Amino acid sequence: MKKKVLSLILSTAMVASLAACGSESAPATTDGGQSTDTAAQTTDATATTETAETAEAGEYELTDLYITVDGTLTANVDNGQDAFIEQWEAAVSEKIGHDIKLHINQPEHSGYKDNVAQLLTTGQPGDGQYPDALIMSATMFKQYQNTGILWNMADAYANAEFQSRITLPSINENMKTANGELYAFAPTYGNGCVTYIKQSWLDAAGLKVDDIKTFDDYYNMLKAFTKDGQTGVIAAGFGKLDEAPYINYMPEFWQGAYPAIYQKDGQWVDGFQEQATIDALTRLAQGYADGVIDKDTEEASTKTAREKWFSNDQTTSEGVFTYWAGTWLRTLTDNLDKNDVDTDLGDDRLVQLPPIKEIKDTWGGYINREAPVWVITDDGDGDNSREQAIFDALLETMLDGDKVQTLWTYGAEDVHWSTHAESFTTNPDDPDKKKDYEYEEGQFHLKQSPNDPNSVWKKNHLDPVLVIAPLTNGFVDNDELVQAGNKFFTENCVDAPQSPSSEILTEVEADLATDKTTLMNEVVAGKKSAEDAIAEYQAKWGDTITEILDELNAQ
Repeated sequence: MKKKVLSLILSTAMVASLAACGSESAPATTDGGQSTDTAAQTTDATATTETAETAEAGEYELTDLYITVDGTLTANVDNGQDAFIEQWEAAVSEKIGHDIKLHINQPEHSGYKDNVAQLLTTGQPGDGQYPDALIMSATMFKQYQNTGILWNMADAYANAEFQSRITLPSINENMKTANGELYAFAPTYGNGCVTYIKQSWLDAAGLKVDDIKTFDDYYNMLKAFTKDGQTGVIAAGFGKLDEAPYINYMPEFWQGAYPAIYQKDGQWVDGFQEQATIDALTRLAQGYADGVIDKDTEEASTKTAREKWFSNDQTTSEGVFTYWAGTWLRTLTDNLDKNDVDTDLGDDRLVQLPPIKEIKDTWGGYINREAPVWVITDDGDGDNSREQAIFDALLETMLDGDKVQTLWTYGAEDVHWSTHAESFTTNPDDPDKKKDYEYEEGQFHLKQSPNDPNSVWKKNHLDPVLVIAPLTNGFVDNDELVQAGNKFFTENCVDAPQSPSSEILTEVEADLATDKTTLMNEVVAGKKSAEDAIAEYQAKWGDTITEILDELNAQ
């Protein structure tokens, strides 16, 4: 049954990915709002879960560990992954008493959802392709949570050694089901996006960031930036309607809207039908018509938007870009530096815009997304020993506070970071960019990136500021920009609404995202009004949404 449900998730994802970035879905509904396959799967999954929970774990020695990861593991094959694997294997072997060979599958970041659906549909545990564990976004996890494919790790999590060092217990406690089951593990909190503005563009317009307090102020700034081929703002889409928190790339335009199903005053509602969304779409359409939103936004990937924004050709660039907080303040600044943009401003090239009044008055701040998670696949044999062994080798050690956690945080020793005395220079042939680094023996520091000697390595998978159980070895990256970025975000953010978990929603979610994205793009392009778009959505999806809300509110 698991394979039947997942094959339907995959088939829908293949179609939806053409217009909605590869979201997954499940079978079409029957008159009762639940597919017969899904209903049977739910029963099958429940039985499997009950068996697994009551089965006594036997002895199991894990010799090979297959994991599937996205681009959040920055130690990729071109950037020191071999050294990461080698050191992980040595450190974990020392901890658990036997050797484990680590196999990493890292698909292209933009096609990750479809690749995961393919792997889980066509593979089998132990076949060398099927993942023992993998990374999922919060949205992906909600789609797979009820399929029976994921292992309930509640007991393993409760008994983990790192429990004594957790500083943010609510992150994982909030993911438990009403029955106390836990099918995913978040080693960090989610992080979110903030709005970055190029200081040189503010200077040219005679503006200061302190002047931008309301949406009118923000919009007038965009208009001041839009001239002679330059544009106010670019993003990876007008809204990311297939992935929570949906509004994070254009928050000033969305303001208090949340174009998805979320909880409001204790009840689940459909935010896409609310007046706040109509108002947001109208603002976006006006911005597009006025030319302050870059025309490439509709089709832009995150990579495209980033690269156009920090391009060395600023004559066709943009002044504003909303993107991830913390480490990305350094990354974006360094990329501007590489492209000779505003070199005279150094690390002061970018300023972070505090949430405008309309955002403060509605959400209260920028949205801190639900955390990405690790999941472990359940082989369905009723014996927890294999899954427990995976947890012990991968997730237990990931937050050991020392060697293994350092690998996940900073990468491989003497490849990505070091404590040995050394000196190096980035951009040695460019007097304007040249920077010397010198460290004493015993001083923790990050090294030059393996694939780019002119940049300094930043982190691997875990952000040391976001992690739920801090390192205990004292290794801290003291990059002032990263610290400033994290401080700014934590002072100006609020938690995103919890994602819903509904069988009916899982079945139709990809189609919903596709239709909402199409309607949004049509409104922004001036092909229809926001009111007409929402009316069209209600005519097609109204009854289904009512069923979903009834299901959620009855839980």
